[in-house]
Amino acid sequence: MSTSLLLSMSSFALVASISPGPVNLLVLSTGARFGWRRAMPLVIGASAGFTLLLWLIGMGLSEIWMRLPWLRVLVQLAGVAFLLWLAWRLLASTAELEVDPSVQPAGAMTGAMMQWLNPKAWLASAAGMGIFVDAGNALGVTGYALLWGAICLLSISVWALMGGRMACWLTSRARQAWWNRALAILLVASALALLVG
Repeated sequence: MSTSLLLSMSSFALVASISPGPVNLLVLSTGARFGWRRAMPLVIGASAGFTLLLWLIGMGLSEIWMRLPWLRVLVQLAGVAFLLWLAWRLLASTAELEVDPSVQPAGAMTGAMMQWLNPKAWLASAAGMGIFVDAGNALGVTGYALLWGAICLLSISVWALMGGRMACWLTSRARQAWWNRALAILLVASALALLVG
C-alpha cells in the first residue's frame, strides 16, 4: 500500500470521525457531566460498533443495504427516534451540579447502537469502502476497518476530553441548563438532518 493511499484513507476516516454528529455530541455531553474517564466506555462502544459496521459493509452488507430500501427507512426512523429520545432526556434533566452516584453515564452498548442507527455511518462506511478497497478483498476490508476504527477511537476520545474540560465551565445551574438545552437542540437538528438527508 502506498503512502499516499494510506494518507488518503486516514484523512477520509479522520474527517468522517471527528466532525460533529450525534455520537460525538453524546460523548461531549457525557464527558462534561461525568468526566472524560467515565465517558470512555461510550467512546469504546461507539468505535467498536462503527468498526464492526464498517467491516460488515465491506464484506457485503452494503449489498443488502442498497437492495432493501425499507431497511434504510427503518434504520433512519429508529435513529431519529433514538436522537429525539436523547434530546428529550437532556431537556428533562435537572441542572444538577453534583452527579448523583446512582446515575450512570451512557455506556458501550449505547455507543454501538448509536452507530448502527445512524444512516450517515452506513453511508460513510459504504463510501469509504467503495473508494479505497477493492470488492472481495477481505484483507483490504479488514485492514481499512482496523485503520478507521483506530482513528475513530482517537477522534471520539477528543470529544470526551473536550467535554471533560468543559466541566469546569459548567459550575452553575444556569450554565448547566443552557448546556443541556443547546445539546438537545443540536440533537434535534441532527435528527432532522437524518430525515432530510
